[in-house]
Amino acid sequence: MSEAHGLADIVGKQESNILADWVGEQLATARQGVISEAELKDASRAFLAQFARAVASDYDEKLEGPAWDNVRLHLDALSRERVIQGFSSSETATFIFSLKKPLFNALRSTWSANPDRLSDEFWKLSQVLDKLGLVTVDSYQRERQQVIERQQQELLDLTTPVVKLWESIVALPLIGTLDSERTQVVMEGLLNSIVDNEAAIAIIDITGVPTVDTLVAQHLLKTVAAARLMGAECIISGIRPQIAQTIVHLGVDLGDVVTKATLAEALKIALRRVNLTVTKLSAVKAGD
Repeated sequence: MSEAHGLADIVGKQESNILADWVGEQLATARQGVISEAELKDASRAFLAQFARAVASDYDEKLEGPAWDNVRLHLDALSRERVIQGFSSSETATFIFSLKKPLFNALRSTWSANPDRLSDEFWKLSQVLDKLGLVTVDSYQRERQQVIERQQQELLDLTTPVVKLWESIVALPLIGTLDSERTQVVMEGLLNSIVDNEAAIAIIDITGVPTVDTLVAQHLLKTVAAARLMGAECIISGIRPQIAQTIVHLGVDLGDVVTKATLAEALKIALRRVNLTVTKLSAVKAGD
């Protein structure tokens, strides 16, 4: 029996025992309700088949070759699923590390009469599984980072909604601090809304912005300038006394940008600019 096919044959002949022991090892440390035993068995069986093919193809600590590439792709997919299911990185890595004991037991039952060979097999298998464990951790971290970035983008989109207030009038209520990345999202959302709604007036409400410093003021001016290039006039509302004092203290020049203390006042100005007005209805007599 060659060294390469030795482990592959062992896995093939003892697959059911290895699989049962491996699933048992995972269930012993798994959180209840996160993944079912059936799902765990299916995932373990699929990986064990990929692992056996890779070992039969080229059993080497370098993990090189098409068969090992497939193993890595399999672990990438598994890590992606584990991120979605809410597993931690250590729980995901346990999928590989918990395979050590079942495989060691299988090697021991085969090579117990040859201690030197058994020691060499233990060491080699340990190195291979450790590297696969690191592949799993790297895949998990990469997938988790992608999820975080996607969630951050979704959060940015949710916190920068552009609202159509009236015909030709849109409003952008800002909440939180403006930075360069968020300003870009704000600009894109506002400009798209101006085009979609054929807006002539855009109200940028900063009531929810806690502080205004030089950088925030510059971001606001950039947004105003971009809107003007699209043919829309901007009004900035939500200028509280503290923010007004800060802007004056910083020496920020808002130019000819119209500013108002409240969104309601800004809307009154916007309506006048588009030749509209809002009036109270006369009181309706009872019975009319």
